[in-house]
Amino acid sequence: MLYYLNNEEKMSKLYVVATPIGNLGDVTFRAIETLKGVDMILCEDTRETKKILDKYNISKPTLSYHSHSKLSKIEKIFDLLKEGKNLALVSDAGTPGISDPGIMLIQKVKARFMDNVEIIPIPGASAVVASLSGAGLPAHEFIFLGFLPHKKGRETLFKEMQESKRTVVFYESPHRILKTLESLVKFAPIKKVCLARELTKIYEEFKTGTAAELLEYLNKNPEKQRGEFTVIVS
Repeated sequence: MLYYLNNEEKMSKLYVVATPIGNLGDVTFRAIETLKGVDMILCEDTRETKKILDKYNISKPTLSYHSHSKLSKIEKIFDLLKEGKNLALVSDAGTPGISDPGIMLIQKVKARFMDNVEIIPIPGASAVVASLSGAGLPAHEFIFLGFLPHKKGRETLFKEMQESKRTVVFYESPHRILKTLESLVKFAPIKKVCLARELTKIYEEFKTGTAAELLEYLNKNPEKQRGEFTVIVS
């Protein structure tokens, strides 16, 4: 069912606010002012969001919203928007909607309210852009794959990377990084690869080489297998 405002009702705003991917100093002034000004903050994990709210002395009510949120939670968000409340949507780190469950809420709000709720992006930190800026690989054109599928279609993607004329960027967990490099050794052995690990955090590292060289490096340095990875294949 679509919802339309009458002439006396105020258009609500849903701000899509990027938050730091590691270093809390990477938040923008605009993001802080937005979080201070809204009526409620929708969080992927309220405990994670509390860290940045506490650092910048932001005292606003929060409501959890994630990929497993029930329909009743979504309806509650709809009710807040109907009441004219302004809301901010944040993820645990980075930009909501980019490989993030926040995109589902944005889609649902657009479907329910059409143009009666204003969606306003507040840009900021993104692991994709940060990794490309520090990798030193071609970035004038790139393909972003998010998290690769665990099984179906995974092998096909690695084969396509070998043939791709554009840089390919994707996220990988520490539990799968060795298998990913093994697949790149098999299907894209001549490609130059950069591993961007723990971006903006204390142990941030960029390591570049062939997939075989990087696999050898991680096997010799198991402590380097920890953390979150962004993989760039030139």
